[in-house]
Formats: sequence, C-alpha cells, structure tokens
Amino acid sequence: MRVLALDSSGLVASVALLEDEAILGEYSTNFHKTHSTTLLPMLDELMRMLELDIKEASIDVIAVAKGPGSFTGLRIGAATAKGLALALKVPIIGVSTLAALAFGLWGSRGLVCPIMDARRDQVYTGLYRFGKPDAAGGISMETVKEPCAVSIRQILNDVNTMASEVVFTGDGVSVFKDNIISNTTVPYSFAPPSHNRQRASAVGAYAISMVGKDSSLLKASGSLELDYLRLSQAERERLAAGGSIE
Repeated sequence: MRVLALDSSGLVASVALLEDEAILGEYSTNFHKTHSTTLLPMLDELMRMLELDIKEASIDVIAVAKGPGSFTGLRIGAATAKGLALALKVPIIGVSTLAALAFGLWGSRGLVCPIMDARRDQVYTGLYRFGKPDAAGGISMETVKEPCAVSIRQILNDVNTMASEVVFTGDGVSVFKDNIISNTTVPYSFAPPSHNRQRASAVGAYAISMVGKDSSLLKASGSLELDYLRLSQAERERLAAGGSIE
C-alpha cells in the first residue's frame, strides 16, 4: 500500500511517501513560512526526486494530520489533502497530530507525552503507551489520555499521578522545559531533535497501522473532520461579544 502523508499542523511543514514498511521519501521544513506557499512545492520536489508523476504513482490513500494544532495550518493541510484525494480518486485518513508524534517514538518505555504549545497558557497534549506487538508484528499503541487542551501543570499532574517514566516530545517542550524539569516527579527524558517535531512519515506510518486494524478506512471518502480541541480566537471573541458561532 502506498500512502502520501501530509502534516502542516504546526510550524513544521512535512510531506512523505510511504510504501508498506518503507519510507520512499520525505521532505520537511521547520521555518516561518506560510504552509500554503510551501506544501505543494515540497510535494512537487519530492515527486521529482523520486522520479514519479503523482497521477501515476499508484497512491492508495492520503494521510493528513487532523489536529490539534495551528488552525490555519490544519485548514491548509486539509484543503490540500482533499484536493489531492479528489484528483487521484483515493480516500483520506485523518491522523491525530499528537498520536503521530507519539508513534514516532516507538520502543519507548513507560508513557509518551507529546506537548504542543497552544498559547494562552495551554498545551495540546495526551498520553500514550506502547504495548506488545500484535501477532503479525505490528506496533500496538494505547491512548492513555485522549488529546486535550489543558495547562502544563495539569498534564504534569496527570503524569506524576500515573507514576510511570515518561518521554516528552513536541514543540511545546522547549517552551515549558523549565516547568517540566521543576514539576515532574517521575523519571523523564526528552525526545531528540530527530523525533521531537511533526513528521509526515509518522503520520503515514500511523495511518498504515490504523488500516491494519480497520480496512474499512480504505473505502473512498473525501470527508475529513479536524480536531481543533478549542474554539478559534475569532470564535471566542464573537462569543464574548454575545454572538453565535453557528
């Protein structure tokens, strides 16, 4: 199965092409540029380097990070994925940004805690744990705490309560590192640079894992529901002014 994966949920823009157990190619940037100007050119360059025509590349599914993350970035990724899926006549699989971040740390003992800076003194986060491989050798990852938008203190309290070692990853780690060091009472570590930001290859790999558990995901569908986890600033301001978000 060939999977074209996209992630524009944060500062990182990333595209990747996977085939079964191999990453054929990946292009990622971590730079202050609007994803609307980078994502498709990156995809074009990736296809050129792989000497593939995207229309003839035998892509079976588009996997895209569905959030949480930057509202604008998520919408750009979703629009790009929907356009590609329509043109290629393939289904879309939405992948949790946090689950993909955690999935990239396969083999970690204890908990994996992805942290994305959500601003306004909050983080997007969740907790994950790897289990024993299934009968076919596939990776098993359990969601211990569902994706949420909370304060850094709240997620650290949850981690400490579970009394398990933990590895932190994501762009929020550098923002809250001093807080993590001061308030984490269980053994902890920080993911290395190769695994502490969003990667399209992790989105694609997790999508393949999802299909392995539920093949109905491959049924052609262009629908995609994004996980914002909280209202946008415009929606919050409208509600504060007594308006409606309908």
